[in-house]
Amino acid sequence: MRTTASSLKVAAALVLATLVTAGCERPPIDEVQSGYRGTAMVQVYNPRVLAEQATHNVVPAALPAAAEGGPLAGTIYQNVQVLGGLSIGEFTRTMTAITAWVVPKDAAAAEAGCNYCHVGANFADDSKYTKVVARKMLQMTQKINADWKPHVQATGVTCYTCHRGKPVPEYVWFKDVDNTAAGGLGNRAGQNRSTAAINGASLPSDPFTPFLLGAEPIRFTGATALPTGNRKSIKQAEWTFSLMTHMSQGLGVNCTYCHNSRAFNDWSQSPPQRTTAWYGIRMARSLNNDYMVPLTDVFPAHRKGALGDVAKLNCSTCHQGAYKPLYGASMLKDYVTALAAPIPPPAVAPPAEAVPAEGEAAPAPAAPAVTSSMSDAQVSKRQPG
Repeated sequence: MRTTASSLKVAAALVLATLVTAGCERPPIDEVQSGYRGTAMVQVYNPRVLAEQATHNVVPAALPAAAEGGPLAGTIYQNVQVLGGLSIGEFTRTMTAITAWVVPKDAAAAEAGCNYCHVGANFADDSKYTKVVARKMLQMTQKINADWKPHVQATGVTCYTCHRGKPVPEYVWFKDVDNTAAGGLGNRAGQNRSTAAINGASLPSDPFTPFLLGAEPIRFTGATALPTGNRKSIKQAEWTFSLMTHMSQGLGVNCTYCHNSRAFNDWSQSPPQRTTAWYGIRMARSLNNDYMVPLTDVFPAHRKGALGDVAKLNCSTCHQGAYKPLYGASMLKDYVTALAAPIPPPAVAPPAEAVPAEGEAAPAPAAPAVTSSMSDAQVSKRQPG
């Protein structure tokens, strides 16, 4: 009996030890120091996680360059609304690349390849919602590369940055549905729901609606003492922490990637990545409102969230766990002509009997209104060189 009891105690201790250490990572762990020793300015990486991530960040080979010259696509094909100013060769090359990036022929889609967006041989037909969406996404890609360089720099983005060979990017978000507490005990204020988007933290599970769709202030350091109109409460701070947790997870970094451990709120002591992230938040907000939300009536019901909203983007959509999307490899450099900026349409419209072909759409929305508690002077000082 004593032996049995002793064995049970040992087993119980092993189970307890397993539970206690379940959330810990086994060594080795790599560290990259970005400040003086003892200041906690260090990034911690798990080499096993990095090895797995590397397989998801392989850049596909660029297609061979198109022959120079030739007529413009918009003068030959019908209904080419975004890429009509490209030569026939570059237009065909770009559309071939986009197909491989989004719906390759082996993709798990009802119709892969060209037929995912096009109706049979009539490429000018706009009856498929996927084609209308693809136009808007091309327009969005050009906008990012032309007007959001403070965030994407010269690296830029392509369709592959988010899609990675999938018709729907793996990391998108919808508005949160369940805010009620268990047992009807009231509103949980969005908290205590373990969601992957915020790394399972007991924080508000949808920081994206107020910050990446709305323009709620993110900083929570009050300038006056309570209760003289100071709304910088603990509750508000938790929403901010939720967004920061998402950003940390989405980029695979610690808080000190963007903040100085001695003064998190001080811009003058922050690494330059904080300014890049500042623009990234506003870029995501602008793209959601200017490109995704206007597509609400275009998407079918099965592609929307429980509240009827369309899929929207956040930091993980592009970064997917890497501090830079695709670890900083630029695919844009091989597709500058098509994706670096909006393309002026051809001067001559195609004749009515022109060969039908694919097209994409292009009104450039106005520059996003930048709102923040950081002054313009601070932004200018911290803008990357």
